[in-house]
Amino acid sequence: MNGFALTALVLAVVGIYGVMAYSVAQRGREIGLRLALGAQRREVLSMVVGQGMRLGLIGIAIGVATAAGLTRLMATLLYDVEPFDAQTFGIVAVFLIGVALIACAVPAARAARVDPLSALRGE
Repeated sequence: MNGFALTALVLAVVGIYGVMAYSVAQRGREIGLRLALGAQRREVLSMVVGQGMRLGLIGIAIGVATAAGLTRLMATLLYDVEPFDAQTFGIVAVFLIGVALIACAVPAARAARVDPLSALRGE
């Protein structure tokens, strides 16, 4: 079970990182234009992290709701465990929020370092 959980976590991190890196790559000219027009690098950083965290929070909310529903169905299979353990769900949600934040930080830092001049010149 731990192996499957670790595999799922790695897939989630790689997925979030991949989506955010692709988004930053596709929006390179837009980010360069924002920086050229006077946007601060921390504003670009917060914009990219905010978009990634929004997706992460939606995914976590859907996952918690789905898991809560499925634990009710699996109540007969659980031994000496409550079907809905709020503490476990909370700890896992907070952990996944932290993981999503780290996965978004790398592409966001790359977006904040975009050179406005080279982004405006084109590819």
